[in-house]
Amino acid sequence: MYKLLTHNDLDGVGCGILAKLAFGDHIKVRYNSISALNREVEWFLENDEKETFLLITDLSVNEANEERLELFYQNKGKVQLIDHHKTSLSLNDYEWGHVVVEDEEGKLTSATSLLYNYLIEHQLLRSTAAITEFVELVRQYDTWEWEKNNNQQARRLNALFYLISIEEFEEKMIQRLLDSDSFFFDDFERKLLDMEDNKIERYIKRKRRELVQCQVGDHFAGIVYAESYHSELGNELGKEYPHLDYIAIVNIGGKRLGFRTIHDHIDVSEVAGQYGGGGHAKASGCSLTEVAYKQFVTETFHIEPLREDARHNRYNLKSSSFGTLYQDRAETLFLLYPLSEQEWAIDKNQVKLADTFESFEEGESYLKRQFAAWLVKDEAFVKYLMNEVKKN
Repeated sequence: MYKLLTHNDLDGVGCGILAKLAFGDHIKVRYNSISALNREVEWFLENDEKETFLLITDLSVNEANEERLELFYQNKGKVQLIDHHKTSLSLNDYEWGHVVVEDEEGKLTSATSLLYNYLIEHQLLRSTAAITEFVELVRQYDTWEWEKNNNQQARRLNALFYLISIEEFEEKMIQRLLDSDSFFFDDFERKLLDMEDNKIERYIKRKRRELVQCQVGDHFAGIVYAESYHSELGNELGKEYPHLDYIAIVNIGGKRLGFRTIHDHIDVSEVAGQYGGGGHAKASGCSLTEVAYKQFVTETFHIEPLREDARHNRYNLKSSSFGTLYQDRAETLFLLYPLSEQEWAIDKNQVKLADTFESFEEGESYLKRQFAAWLVKDEAFVKYLMNEVKKN
C-alpha cells in the first residue's frame, strides 16, 4: 500500500494524478497546505504500518520530522520525498530525499516532472504522449516558463484547476490521460476558460489602479492587495511596471504574502525567505507575519497608488527622438531625451539633471523609481512644446 502527501496546488495535485495512474486503488492521496504537512507526517508515523510506502511531494518537512523520518527509514520503513524547492536541498543528505531544482539539461523542474521520471525509472508507470504533455504543462506553469514561452495552454490548465474542485479536476485528468493520445481541453472547458480570461482581464485592470510603490531594502517593490489570480496579476503588473524589481501581493483574508517577478536579477524565494517563507526564483510566498505585515501593510498603507502611463498617445511616445514627457504628483515635468544613440538625458522643469543614461529604459526606470513619474497624455506634451516654442 502507498500513501502520498502532497501540496494542494496544481503541481501537487499533478503528483496525485500521476500516483493514481501508477497505483490505482493501492494508494491513498492527501492534499495539504504547507502548514498542514507536518501534522500529516506526524500522524502517519504514529499510526501507519511499516508496510505502507510513504511518498511526500512538492513539500518539505520540518527538522523534527526530518529526524522522525530518518529513524523510520533506518527501522526499515519505506519513504521517498521528492521536491524541487531550493529551501529543501538539505534533504538530499538523506537516502530518502530527492530534491532537484534544475535538471541536467538546465531545465527547471517541478514536483510533477520529478515524480513522473521517478515512476518511469522504477517501471511503475508507462510513459504516453498525453501524460508527457500534461506533465510539461504543469512544469512550465509551476516554474513560470509558460510566461517566457507564451504557453497559454499551461496558464489555462492552472485556471481550470481553480475553477472546479480538486476531486473533479483529478477525475477529469485521470480519465483523459488514460483514454487520449494527446492532452486537450473539451468544448465546455474552453468556453469556461474564455469566460474566466475575460474575468481575469477585468480584475487586473482594476488592480492596476491600486498598486503602490515602495523601496524595501535595495529593491523597489510594487504592493497590491488581492485575494485571487496571483500569478496572472503578478505577471501583468510586472510587465506593466518593469522598473519594479518584484510585485508583492497581500492576501489579508488568507494571511499570506506572495511575491512575483519577471526579472532574472532577483530571486523572490530569497525575499520570501527573509519572512520565513520560500518558493521559486520567479514566484514565492510566506505567511503574513507581524514583521511582513509591518513592512508591506503598515508602512505602505498611506502611499498613493502609482499613476498609469497614458495609453493612446500619438505624439508623446516612449523612446521618441523628440523626447518623452513625464510628470510626478508634485506636477514636476521631466523630459527624457537622447543626446546620442547611447546617451539619454533628463530635464527636470527644464533644468538638465547631472546624471545621464545609456538607454531610454534606464532613464525611464530612474524617473519611475525616484519620482514615481508617469507618461503624460498628448495634450500635456503639446502644451509643453508650445510653451518651449514661445520662450524661444
